[in-house]
Amino acid sequence: MNRIVLGAVCALLLVGIGLFWWQGRAQVEQGAPPPEAASLDTPQAENEVPLSDPGDQRGPAPPEASELTKEQQRFFRYDRDRDWRITRAEMLSTRTAAFRKLDKDGNNLLDFEEWAVSTVKKFEGADANGDRELSPGEFVTTKPKPAKKPSCRC
Repeated sequence: MNRIVLGAVCALLLVGIGLFWWQGRAQVEQGAPPPEAASLDTPQAENEVPLSDPGDQRGPAPPEASELTKEQQRFFRYDRDRDWRITRAEMLSTRTAAFRKLDKDGNNLLDFEEWAVSTVKKFEGADANGDRELSPGEFVTTKPKPAKKPSCRC
């Protein structure tokens, strides 16, 4: 019942605001000065809008979109220096952040213990009730997070 009363009051309030706004606009239009009439002594050419004739001029050509295939786009993601060759360092550069996260002692060697520590932490984080077993509901939390998709394809 309260919603109906509140809705009716809001509707009346919006109608009232609309009426005041509409009347205010009408008063402003009535108070505006009349448009100046073209005097008889001014030449007709001054009242006309001037035309622009570019003649033979042409503007610059619009840029063309590149027609790269998906494989070419993937290739250029790795080819950082654009020499049309992917070196070993360029290929591995996309994986270094993940490797450094796992390499705890910083010796550029990934031991079984370093891998096991990250896996155990992931397991313990997923084991909500602490029974050292993962139920299907707990196992779902170990799923890798999907990559963020851009909001637009600019």
